[in-house]
Amino acid sequence: MTERGARAHLPQLRARIAEIEGGERRQLGVLPFGLSAIDERLPGGGLALGSLHEVAGGAQGVTDGAAAALFAAGIMGRTGGTVLWCMTQPDLFAPAIAQAGLDPDRVIYVEARDQTSVLACFEESLRHGGLAGVVAEVPRLSMTASRRLLLAAESSGTIGIALRRWRRREDAADFGQPTAAATRWRVTAVPSKPLPVPGLARPRWFVELIRCRAGECADFLVESCDATGRLALPADLADRPAAAQAWPARAAS
Repeated sequence: MTERGARAHLPQLRARIAEIEGGERRQLGVLPFGLSAIDERLPGGGLALGSLHEVAGGAQGVTDGAAAALFAAGIMGRTGGTVLWCMTQPDLFAPAIAQAGLDPDRVIYVEARDQTSVLACFEESLRHGGLAGVVAEVPRLSMTASRRLLLAAESSGTIGIALRRWRRREDAADFGQPTAAATRWRVTAVPSKPLPVPGLARPRWFVELIRCRAGECADFLVESCDATGRLALPADLADRPAAAQAWPARAAS
């Protein structure tokens, strides 16, 4: 090949390298939370569509794992169309998912044999292109696997959520390892505001944005998703300036 011919192929080669490295990503729009305190912290004003995001519970095991699942359900509830939810154990409480804004009629549940099968289902579903979103429950997520999932999401424009549910304590240590996810969230259940009369107040979550590509980390105290998948600021925080609604930014993990 002549020098001129080699130069002619350089643009295609650079484009291929960028695709592999993920350096030049298509702009596919965002999915806002509808809560300015959070959306203002995210590039573009919301969660990137056609991308991979991670959601995990805090330190309280089952309680925070449920909060993380409802947080993910609220995100998917704000999309339109069918959502695929991949798992190894069918232990989700459908009425709770519905109360978080995700209509059960929109969800297809897939029970896979093991985590390898879950990841395979996750990737193929993201590539399909006919789904509003895909959630997969994965205790571990390597950089290699997350890169494949991210490329699959980008190819179709489908949003994917890796829900990090841990059934063994040792699996939780993997959450600190880097992945290709655009954002990483941790959700912890905290006490609700006491009511003046007997009853149950709207649950509160401490939501940590602990990784955000091209953005900053932040913490938020919010009320849980309602029937439309929307979060809300507690009444005692709603009137504060945006800068006071989030805790000081944390270092990215």
